[in-house]
Amino acid sequence: MIQEILFPVDFSAACVAMVPFVKRAADLFGGRVSLLYVVPPPASGFELAARPLPEIEEDRRNVAWKRLHSFLEHQFPGPANPRLLCEGDAATHISEVARDRTFDLIVMPTHAGTFRRMLLGSTTAKVLNQADCPVFTTQHAETIAPRPLEHRHWACAIGLTTDSERVLRYAVKMAAAVHANLSIVHAIQAGDPASPIQFDLEERIEPAARREARRRIDELQAAIGSHAPVCIAAGPIKDSLVELAQRLNADALIIGRSSQPGVAERLRDLTYAVVRDAPCPVVSV
Repeated sequence: MIQEILFPVDFSAACVAMVPFVKRAADLFGGRVSLLYVVPPPASGFELAARPLPEIEEDRRNVAWKRLHSFLEHQFPGPANPRLLCEGDAATHISEVARDRTFDLIVMPTHAGTFRRMLLGSTTAKVLNQADCPVFTTQHAETIAPRPLEHRHWACAIGLTTDSERVLRYAVKMAAAVHANLSIVHAIQAGDPASPIQFDLEERIEPAARREARRRIDELQAAIGSHAPVCIAAGPIKDSLVELAQRLNADALIIGRSSQPGVAERLRDLTYAVVRDAPCPVVSV
């Protein structure tokens, strides 16, 4: 399923921290990793006034190429791991390169910080909004490492919308490809946003809502031949999904985002909030 992996880099510590996750994805699927760096536009007005723009751009490209070819060379040696260079807006070019060259997966960090953590980092947020292929990201790369290959428990969050079958079908195929255990997690929106999260095993979820959710999940699984165990919680949707992933000790959480690109469509879903707060890496499909 994943043969070509795009790893956008900006030479930051967050990118270096993502290396184990990129290599793990490549090892699991036998995929090839390509590194992409997008040269930002000149930021200095003085530089533009002092030198011709073509000269500035050529110098910046030359410096960027040298830096890109030497960056992470030991972990991703060329020519087995191609280097790609673009100029302009990072998110736009990452999304376009992934689309035009038919990459199967984008792996990138969120650059989490006190303020940027709320926005996921502008580039990652834009890529989640614009990219057509799945995006693997985590805010924890600098503090955790991928778990051993022997521990593979993935969770797939579905909301029982018209897009749920696509998301679950992808998760089932992904889990089967790497021999991972897959669990389905589903959150029922509580009437009172301030109420504590209630879990299916505790049998405090309103019976009719729980029965209806399980019936629809059973139908969905039957349609695609899945037999994954199901965990249900009631409460604020994002908090419930994050808590379920935590309780399952999941290695990764697969979540759907709108199949329609554009800020107006994708900002309505929970993708950004879940990626921001999830206790594990998130694959947004």
